[in-house]
Amino acid sequence: MTFSGFPPSAPRLYAELAADNTKEAWRLRHRAVYESDVRAPMEQLAAELSAHFAPDDDGVRLLGPVRDTRMSRDKSPYKTYQGAYLDVLPALGFWVHLDRDGLYASGRYYPYATAEITRYRAAVQDEDGGAELAAITARLTGQGFTIGGDRLASRPRGVPADHPRLELLRHRRIDAGRRLGPGPALRTADAAAFVRETWAQVRPLLDWAAARGITPRPPDRGADPTP
Repeated sequence: MTFSGFPPSAPRLYAELAADNTKEAWRLRHRAVYESDVRAPMEQLAAELSAHFAPDDDGVRLLGPVRDTRMSRDKSPYKTYQGAYLDVLPALGFWVHLDRDGLYASGRYYPYATAEITRYRAAVQDEDGGAELAAITARLTGQGFTIGGDRLASRPRGVPADHPRLELLRHRRIDAGRRLGPGPALRTADAAAFVRETWAQVRPLLDWAAARGITPRPPDRGADPTP
């Protein structure tokens, strides 16, 4: 089936799940809504995105609804979002998720190993490479994107406080994305157009990372993606 949007019950599910995230509530109230109003349209959206961005590859992959709580203090059993991703290289690719606030789409570089973060910071400190990344992120910010991702509260060791790209050097992961709220557009095929446009706009960020060889190399490949 062709993607035609997410019904109002989809973001509402995650608001309700935030209030009652128990296995009993999932079984009695949430699971049926999740399967019909969240997972099914997300699969349709993933199919359309795959045809556009990865026609010859495995395509966009969906995450499951169950949280991995083994390393988390929060033991609530179910995720409060439905995520999907398309990696162009290990730890580098496109992301989209639906939650109570609508649809979020981004491009991201999400290294896990110290060696990868070190390579990223070296690329940012390089005069030409760093200036190029600064220009890319400035352009995205001007287009309404938020430049987020895990980052240091202060600055990396050895980096001067007046470094011209200090904000980029603070990043351990970088995510450039924007949001489509839970309004009328989310309930139509316009939501797919929003994600396609977002992914096309963040492609220069992914190309920058890919060109500099800062993605994981065996055996330091990163773990499964998270938002």
